Amino acid sequence: MRLTMHALPFILITLSFSVQAKMYKWVDENGQMHFGDKIPPKYLVKEYDELNDQGIVMKHKEAAKTPEQIAEEKRLEEERKKAELEEKRKQQRDRVLLDTYTTERDLIVARDSRLDTVDSQIRLAASIIADSNHKIESMEKQVARLKASGREVPPDLFKRIDNQKRQVSVQYQVMESHKKRRDEIATQFTDYIERFKELKMEQKAKREALAKTRTEAL
Repeated sequence: MRLTMHALPFILITLSFSVQAKMYKWVDENGQMHFGDKIPPKYLVKEYDELNDQGIVMKHKEAAKTPEQIAEEKRLEEERKKAELEEKRKQQRDRVLLDTYTTERDLIVARDSRLDTVDSQIRLAASIIADSNHKIESMEKQVARLKASGREVPPDLFKRIDNQKRQVSVQYQVMESHKKRRDEIATQFTDYIERFKELKMEQKAKREALAKTRTEAL
């Protein structure tokens, strides 16, 4: 049975004789409101209300979500979780900063110590490169002398030259990696120092606010 909104008073009177009866209210695709004891199948996936015998809404059923709505909700939930995780990580970094360092000077000392370590690795790689290049130059001169004198160049000499050239190539990669790491450390500690200043200012503001509150309470 399906009735329009105009039949609602009669329905409510009838329902008063049967407390077990259920009524539903739904809206069709034209915006027309309907009442009935059964919902047409095509409207079961739409929004509707279940009414008691006084016509009061007892239960509200939301419309079934479309695949697009479900996908959007999933995307938003993933973004929320991602933002929540990032916030937790930020709070953890803040705690580590405050627990590890007492002053800005401590951060600068820690930064310089790490940069010095990386610089020493860069210098070591540069030293190995210079030494290998020197050996290559010496061996290539030896090859040239042998060829000029008409003597055969030992195969092992060419092999040692190739080994030194590979060494140079590897050490250049090592040195570039250390330089990249050096830049990362410098950038990281610049961020740390700025955040440390902000946290210390926040702590100071909280202490001043607390002191003011206590003074006013006296």
